[in-house]
Order: sequence, then structure tokens, then C-alpha cells
Amino acid sequence: MKGVILAGGTGTRLYPVTISTNKHLLPVYNKPMVYYPLSLMMLMEIRELVIVINPEDKSQFEGLLGDGSHLGMNITYAIQPAPNGLAGGLLSAKESVEGENICLILGDNILYGHDVLKILNEAKRYLEDHNGAYVFGYHVPDPERFGVVEFDERGNVLSIEEKPERPRSNFAVIGLYMYDRDVFEKISRIRPSERGELEITSLNEEYLKEGKLKVKLLGRGFAWFDVGTHDSFLEGSEFVGTVEKRTGLMIGCVEEIAYRNGWIDRKQLLRLAERLNKTDYGRYLQAIAEEEKDAI
Repeated sequence: MKGVILAGGTGTRLYPVTISTNKHLLPVYNKPMVYYPLSLMMLMEIRELVIVINPEDKSQFEGLLGDGSHLGMNITYAIQPAPNGLAGGLLSAKESVEGENICLILGDNILYGHDVLKILNEAKRYLEDHNGAYVFGYHVPDPERFGVVEFDERGNVLSIEEKPERPRSNFAVIGLYMYDRDVFEKISRIRPSERGELEITSLNEEYLKEGKLKVKLLGRGFAWFDVGTHDSFLEGSEFVGTVEKRTGLMIGCVEEIAYRNGWIDRKQLLRLAERLNKTDYGRYLQAIAEEEKDAI
């Protein structure tokens, strides 16, 4: 499975902050927003991924993440020439990921919970054994802001609708999707919406028509944030800060995950920590390396 992170777009919901800055590079508490979806990819042991970006933002992303080799990864970049929808963004990565199962994550999404790794790996294995699409539903108070999924009394998916005026449920489809190798053939079938975009919901509908859309509902043990508005950005930052202060453990720390995955060694971790040694983030990485040293 290969990964795709969508980190383009104009970020208009965060104006004026994002007039001259890509929102995915803004700090959510103590790390760039894009670290959170990247960390989910890493937890699933996806080492090859494409980050879809705006043409003008390439140098900034390369300055932050480079080619991913410092994390034991292979990160490349695909340009989305214009904001033509989420499915359009995925289409921009076609050259790099075609023929593979794909995990697609929106760059402004944060997902946290005790069983996150378990449910993500279950979805990954499901896609390896079955054709189709695997997405996640989350109960929200304002479903009209999202793609909404409707179920029957047996839990079967009846419909999925993008930003409906009258939502048929309170279950939003979060910005984490897994697709089989046929995804680009499916994208070729859909037509632009009234907004002129290739909607991700239209892509999911194609799978639903064939009876190949699986929706996993995330219950009370999970926290999901779409940090694309001023309020949700603040809520996401406060949540991350509170959890990290209470537990002493970081959320979305990509260097730690690379180390624990065995993709980098202790010396490499210490080198990454050294350049951050004036911050709590750097001291956290140093402490992880010292724990291993003490254990030896």
C-alpha cells in the first residue's frame, strides 16, 4: 500500500492567516499540521507516499520533509495545478501510485484514539483481501459540513452525500480513505460537481453502486478533528496539548515513530534531536534515545 496526503488547496476557511501560507505547515500545538496525517501513514508502516501540494509551496514542503530519507521513508511530491476537489487531488498523484492499494489522508485531519493503530491495520488488511473502498464514519453535531453516510437498521450503507442541506444522519465520513487498485478507473467516471470539483463523495458513490464501499464507524473512544477552520484549529491544538501534558507522550511525533518502527537507529534519532535541542520536542526525542540506552 502506498500513501497520499492532500496538502494543497487555498485554505480560505483560515483566511487571513493562510493568504500567504499553506495551512498544512501551520503549527497545531507543537508541530506542523502535516505531521499528524504523516504519522498515521507511518503507524501503518507505509514508507512510500506522495504529498499533493500547490505549485508555489514545493520548496517549503521540501525544506520541512525533504525526500523522507531522514525518517527511513520515500516521500515525493505531486503538483495539483488548481483546487479541483479531493478526488482531483488524488488524480494528481496517479503517476506515482497507480496499480497499488492507496491510503489517502487529508492534510488537515487529526485522528486519535487507543485503538487507532488496530483499526487502521484492520482496514489495510481488509483491502489486501478484498476489492473496494474502506472509509470511516464519525458522529458529528454539524453533518452539513461534511460528506454524510446513511445506514439502514442493519448497518448497511444506503447513501453517501456531500454537504447536504438536510443530512440523513449525523455520521460524517472523515478525511481518511483506503482504495483498491481500480480507484483511478472510478475517478474517470465521475463528473465535476456544481462547484466544479471532482468530489471524493462522488468517488465513494461509485464504489457504493458496486456494493464495494465499507464504512467503519468510530465510537466514543476516538477523537477526530478537521482543523480547517479557526475554531477547529484551536480545538485541535488544545486537545493535542492537553493529552501530551497529561501523558508525557507526544501525538504525531514522526521521528519517534520512525525510530520505533526500526526505520532509523539511535544515532540517527539523536542527530534529529540535536537540531531541536532548544525545544521540548527535541528534549523529548533525546529522552527516547536515552531510554533505549539505559535499557541496554
